[in-house]
Amino acid sequence: MPEWATFVGLSGVVTGLLLALSRTSQSTLEEPDPDVELTSGLMLANVALSQGLFLCLLLVAAWYTQIPLEALGIGTSTARTTLSVGVGLGVVLYLASELGGATAERLGGEYDEGLRELLAPGSAGGWVVLLGVVLPVIAVFEEFLFRGVLIGVVWAGYGVSPWLLAVPSSVLFAAGHSAQGITGVLVTGLLGLALAVAFVLTESLLAVVLAHYLVNALEFVIHEGLGVEWT
Repeated sequence: MPEWATFVGLSGVVTGLLLALSRTSQSTLEEPDPDVELTSGLMLANVALSQGLFLCLLLVAAWYTQIPLEALGIGTSTARTTLSVGVGLGVVLYLASELGGATAERLGGEYDEGLRELLAPGSAGGWVVLLGVVLPVIAVFEEFLFRGVLIGVVWAGYGVSPWLLAVPSSVLFAAGHSAQGITGVLVTGLLGLALAVAFVLTESLLAVVLAHYLVNALEFVIHEGLGVEWT
């Protein structure tokens, strides 16, 4: 029998740790230690290890508390549907994110790109690690937590409307990206809300994971790889 309360409680602890880590990252970027050189390799390893660890904790907790896969949005749709929805949504959300960021900057907002620039690799091998390891880990972990757990599990375990859950989960998702500045947090919050809506409509975790990955990958490749700026 699923132990809903235990799993949700453990997930709350992981969420708190993630927000604390995000706040620490923001402080590090704003007031860097002159004795510590923040390299791309160091940042990539830090992100992959921290979010990978959080993901492993959630997976073990879900297994231990016997959470049904369907509650997390796993195995609820066909591969073709998942692929088409994920790719289409990812491209649309990337374009919307770029438009939102550009509009905010024209209105005087500031989108902090420092973290993205630090994570941008300087070699072909670095790009392989970023696109093949780091970004997939980020997409899987964040969607598992903010959509699969904070919406899907609470919905299945307690009968709370997923439409109501979409709002606080998106707020927490935005708060976890405080290192991107106020504008970045607002854009990320809207992105999270769109992903939440997609999750509720499709009940597919894989679809939103794919969309999330594409948004991040396109942003890195276009801005840091190709050097294209839309503003």
